[in-house]
Formats: sequence, C-alpha cells, structure tokens
Amino acid sequence: MRTPAVMIIGIVLASCGLVLDLVSTVAPNWREVRNIPGAARDEVLQQGIWDICQSFDASRTLKCGQTDEEYFKQQVITSAKGLMVASLIVTMAGIVVASLGIRCWEETPNLLLAGLGGILIFISGVMCIIPIAWYTSLLNTNKASGSDIRVGYCIVLGYIGSCFMFVGGGALTVCLFQKYYKNATSPRSFINTVDVPNFIRYKQPAHFPSRVPGRSTEVCDFTGRPTQVAPHQTIATDFSTNRPFYADF
Repeated sequence: MRTPAVMIIGIVLASCGLVLDLVSTVAPNWREVRNIPGAARDEVLQQGIWDICQSFDASRTLKCGQTDEEYFKQQVITSAKGLMVASLIVTMAGIVVASLGIRCWEETPNLLLAGLGGILIFISGVMCIIPIAWYTSLLNTNKASGSDIRVGYCIVLGYIGSCFMFVGGGALTVCLFQKYYKNATSPRSFINTVDVPNFIRYKQPAHFPSRVPGRSTEVCDFTGRPTQVAPHQTIATDFSTNRPFYADF
C-alpha cells in the first residue's frame, strides 16, 4: 500500500519534535548567566530545569551539579518539570497510536486511529510550548545586578520541537476529518421492489380446418415444399362378419 503523504509528513515531524522536546527537557541550558559579580570573567552558568552547570570559556571545562535553592523553587521551574515530562509521554503515546493507524503492512490505513494520534501529538505540542514561553517571559528574574542573561539552546529547540508537533499533529488530524468526509459523501444503495404482473401464456390448441369430402389439402413438409394429401376415403364395415371391406392403414 502507498502511504498517504499527509501521514508521512505527520509521523516524521512528530518524531523530530519528540527528539527536540527530549533534548530541551534534559539538557541544562535554558539560559546562560555571564558576567557574574565576584566570579571569574569567563565563567558561565548554564541553568536548566533539572540541573545547573558551571563552565569556563577559556578552559572549556564543564562542571554540573551546582546548587541554587532559590532558582529551583520558582513556580515556573516546578511547572516546567511536570509539563515537559507529560509532553514527552503524550507525544510517545500519540506516535504509537498514529503508527497503528498508518499500518503500512495493511492495504488500507485506519484513519480513525491516525487522527486520534494526531490529536495527542498536537496536545503534547501545547504542553511543551507553555513552559518554554513562560520561562522566556521570566528570563531576567532572579539575576544579580550587572550580570548578563542570554537564552539557552534548550529554549530554541523547545520552540522548534513544539512547531514540529503542531504541524505533524495537525497533518494526522486531517485523516480524522477525511474519514467522516468519506462517510458523508459515500453513495448509499437502495433496494427497490417492483411488482411484475404474471405474463404466463397458455398454449392454445392447434386449430385445423375441417376436411371437406372430395377436397384435397396442401401441407408443407420440413423442406418448405407443399405435398399432396390423399383424398378422404370412407371405410365400410360388414357387420355380419365384423370386418372391414378394406382399410388403408
């Protein structure tokens, strides 16, 4: 079976969105803090929602496991943890359901399952973009005076992954509308009954003209040529002997 293009686009973009969403969730680079007062000039703090890493531009060293109680207690951080994990779970569930609907090993896809998978993927995109947009709006909170805060690559990947899930989920959701459109426009078959009168023709007995004594009758054989029929003769019977004088058998 040739898989429809809309299904291929949907499942590929959803898978790419899942990978970007996963990297955005686990990587500790939602924002970078530079020019920290009292710290080395090339020191950079990479802050994520699970961990904080300390790096130095000169030595290219990276040390994770830094603590910042005030940072992790912010509501945007705690909410982002739950929403990003939930987005990953819903995305994986949507891809599984959509794959069962596409079912390349069958002759025809299941449009209902493919559409439901697209709805789940679209919802996961919403769950992913909410904490990322919220975190971006509060990017400059909890900063020391004089420090420089920049957007980390996790925010960028999160936005791109959300857009992929929106487009992929929307493409798969089209299959659901296509299913109901086909059901609405499919021709319906009706069975009409017609009363047919009985046209039985009864065979009429053949009518032959009466024979006239002394008159011959012409009949046709199977070759179509007329044949002469012998004239009618009368048979006389002798009742004393009960035998005919002669008989023409």
